[in-house]
Amino acid sequence: MSKSPTSLPENAPFGQKQKEALNSLISTLDASQTAWLSGFLAGLGQEKGEGASGHSSETSAVPMTILYGSESGNAEGCADEAANLAKNAGFKVSVCDMADYDRSNLPKEENVLVIVSTWGEGDPPEGAVDFHEYFMSDAAPRFKQTNFAVFALGDTSYAEFCECGKQFDRRFSELGATRILDRVDSDVDYEEPFSKWLGLAIPKFVDATGAGQAGKAPSVAVMDNSSIAKDVPVFGKKNPFQAPLKTFINLNGRGSAKETCHLEFSLEGSGLSYEPGDVVGVFPRNCPEVVEDFLKVTGLRADEQVEDAQQVLNEVLATRHDLTSLNALLLKKYAPIAKNKQLDAFLQPDKKEDVKEWLWGREIRDMFLEFPPEKKLDTAQILGLLRKMPPRLYSIASSLRAHPDEVHLTVGSVEYQAHDRHRKGVCSTYLNQRIKPGDTVSLYTHHNKNFFLPENGETPIIMIGPGTGIAPFRAFVEERDALGQKGKNWLFFGDQHFNTDFLYQLEWTNYLKKGVLDRLDVAFSRDTDHKIYVQHRMKEKARDIYAWMQEGAYFYVCGDANRMAKDVHQALIQIYAEEGGLALDAAEIAVKELQKSKRYQRDVY
Repeated sequence: MSKSPTSLPENAPFGQKQKEALNSLISTLDASQTAWLSGFLAGLGQEKGEGASGHSSETSAVPMTILYGSESGNAEGCADEAANLAKNAGFKVSVCDMADYDRSNLPKEENVLVIVSTWGEGDPPEGAVDFHEYFMSDAAPRFKQTNFAVFALGDTSYAEFCECGKQFDRRFSELGATRILDRVDSDVDYEEPFSKWLGLAIPKFVDATGAGQAGKAPSVAVMDNSSIAKDVPVFGKKNPFQAPLKTFINLNGRGSAKETCHLEFSLEGSGLSYEPGDVVGVFPRNCPEVVEDFLKVTGLRADEQVEDAQQVLNEVLATRHDLTSLNALLLKKYAPIAKNKQLDAFLQPDKKEDVKEWLWGREIRDMFLEFPPEKKLDTAQILGLLRKMPPRLYSIASSLRAHPDEVHLTVGSVEYQAHDRHRKGVCSTYLNQRIKPGDTVSLYTHHNKNFFLPENGETPIIMIGPGTGIAPFRAFVEERDALGQKGKNWLFFGDQHFNTDFLYQLEWTNYLKKGVLDRLDVAFSRDTDHKIYVQHRMKEKARDIYAWMQEGAYFYVCGDANRMAKDVHQALIQIYAEEGGLALDAAEIAVKELQKSKRYQRDVY
């Protein structure tokens, strides 16, 4: 590998005094400072609009389109980072959300970076659904001179890991585009893999296109934004804030089958902020019993010193690693070091469905018990199998204007029986069962660009939030109340029982009395002979919902994606068909237009 230059070449277009000054500065810069300065100078050059020949650099630059599909904002953040680096390398860059991309431009694209996440079991992000459907169809155009590369974001706890990225990568190739760099599939800890991929991708595009002055691109160094303190908050995902728990309330009444808790954390001194609709990322601790059991099944010692972490193994397992999420990828990663013949036979291609069925409800401990290694594995081998502890995202249940220096969460405990063992959600039971006021929790705030209040406070809003899906709507109503906004507010809430599961009942009652909440419709599914859900209440109020939508109302849904959100979506289409006098396909188009215009927003999980 050639060594990076530490001084200007003799033919550099500077006077002697300029060279001496610049050489003196260059010798003092570290890698991150060099990357930042190169990006700054590239931007300055574009601003002045002059290339080496005196012509505008915009007219001679090679075009590159960065297409992203993002559910929680991670892919969008990667797209912005890629844009900075591509501009520095001499490209004329266009960054576009798949939701807003003009499909007619596809055949003209020369260079495309695709950065896309996978949502749930292999689905595209909500904003990318239409583009994905079009691109996978026969209507998609053929490419003649298009270069592309794909970075996929996903979560190995799901069976269809990075499936959306895989589909885009395959489809670009099928349509005749040239793959510049192999696709990379990243887990929830995506930052380092993305930086490595981007550091390879941009030079590959430079080599293929001759981008940059005189056919040569400036040196490409991946910019580490965390090194530029003035551009980012002190606390964030890479450096979470230790937030003290101030208040803890179990929202369910005695006798409820559920455990849903309200938690209030102090953000004082953190510099963290948020808007209604945003989320909090929480880094949990593994349950002590889970750690103890993991040590037992692997034969490792709790008090073993882990050199890289400068902690004992017990603490490393409690805080740094995911000990529960088992998936086919982990089984395949484990097989070569386990050398278990039964596992090797189990992982044959024709056993894919059997593997999927076996994985349900099982944890990593079950892998070691069911398929023990031929020889005892050492600590490094076992830690090498585990992924880092991923943060869990929770919708924020408070308005910062109503509660300065605080953030509130609404958390439902996940607990169930599987394979004769009691299973517990890692983060939900950590928050609801193992911390108390005064304890601190590692957290950060994350902006959700796809879920927000209308700019105009006079705009009516309809909120569908059963169960813990109520959380962001508490924030919405608090915000509108704090700002004195006069727009009408209509809430649909549902749960099992009125007496034990009416979350924040007193608050909603008070908002109704104050006139802040205009309408409240509830559905308690276990209080009637026939189960009644929020979508049934919607149909009962179809005429009024349609009238509000005709007034320009925004429509929001938060909660379970697999059933509730799909049923609510179909109910809304039916309302548009019946109340608007539309054919079903026309009603579907009308609802899609609501989504495109951001008047229909979903925060589902």
